[in-house]
Amino acid sequence: MPATFTKSALLLSLMLGLGQAHAAAQPSPVALAASEGIPHPAVIAHRGASFDAPESTAASYKLARDLGADYLEMDLQRSKDGVLFALHDNNLQRTTDVATKFPDRKDSPANAFTMAELKTLDAGSWYNKAYPDRARPSYVGLQILTLDEIIDIAQANPKHKPGLYIETKEPQLFPGIEHDLKEKLQARGLLIPAGAKPAKNVASVGESNGKVILQTFEKNSLELLQKEMPQVPKILLLWVGEGSIEPKSKVTFAESGEKDKNVFYGKQEPKSEAEFKQWIDYAKAQGAIGTGPSAKLTHGGDQSYSDLVQPWMNKYTHDKGLLVHVYTVDEPVDYEKVMAAGVDGIFTNRASELLKFYKRPAAASVDQVLKNNGF
Repeated sequence: MPATFTKSALLLSLMLGLGQAHAAAQPSPVALAASEGIPHPAVIAHRGASFDAPESTAASYKLARDLGADYLEMDLQRSKDGVLFALHDNNLQRTTDVATKFPDRKDSPANAFTMAELKTLDAGSWYNKAYPDRARPSYVGLQILTLDEIIDIAQANPKHKPGLYIETKEPQLFPGIEHDLKEKLQARGLLIPAGAKPAKNVASVGESNGKVILQTFEKNSLELLQKEMPQVPKILLLWVGEGSIEPKSKVTFAESGEKDKNVFYGKQEPKSEAEFKQWIDYAKAQGAIGTGPSAKLTHGGDQSYSDLVQPWMNKYTHDKGLLVHVYTVDEPVDYEKVMAAGVDGIFTNRASELLKFYKRPAAASVDQVLKNNGF
């Protein structure tokens, strides 16, 4: 055998060995989740148990908590007078009676209102009209909640304290919200000291190192969250479209001829494999412990988006040492599908159903838990 060939073969063997060693060095998703104090697989109650109660209200969050969800998920905004509160939409019209209470300001963004003004709004009656089969008289008059109030709810059940899964919602509208969030979490004793070892033998997620997870779609906000709270687990949310993964097709919804926006979204694909991977690489480089990709749902609907949990995508993410928490999945057929593809947790509006799927059923029914909490 020529000497040059021997050296080349040796070099190739060494490179392959290093590559395998690097791959082997990444912890398994189960081990990674455990090291961060995050349940695997995780039940993330999207705006609370929002299938069965008005989203982001006391009814929804108390229901999710007492059913046994691992996390109470929320979209964080800031009022005109600087109070952090939970609301998904930038506008108040879909989920409150702002048009009645403040007719001249009904089109104003939520952050144009003081917290006292937001507290006058009815954030529950809309649900009864939208879902009469699940309506309850007790939902009338439910209020928008501050972050403080949601923390209180999470900590109020001595048998099960869920963690908080907090999204900086459209953070460009709230300069400095990442710092404000740090100050609040610190004041409430929810920031684990940097370098702290994983808590052992904890009864609930809310007592573990994973008691808070921060999430955002925005690169800038991820970087600011990492700067403010490097020790707190972070998730980069992903979808195909403006501000996130570049789509293969340049055709807009208006140009597509589709009548259903979610059918349009479901057909969107990343421009290339490399385009998807660069977002995963970015998340890793910025200190995220995972990603939150969208899913294409079997039966469509307004939660169905691009299929970003294909097995190769999840494998690449795992190979980078990151977790995958998919949004927003409510039906067993889709729970099965995304788990088979390799996800590590699910955002769901139906915490009761996902808990059953994971063979962790709640001790009481949805109806009984709501009644127990005065709803």
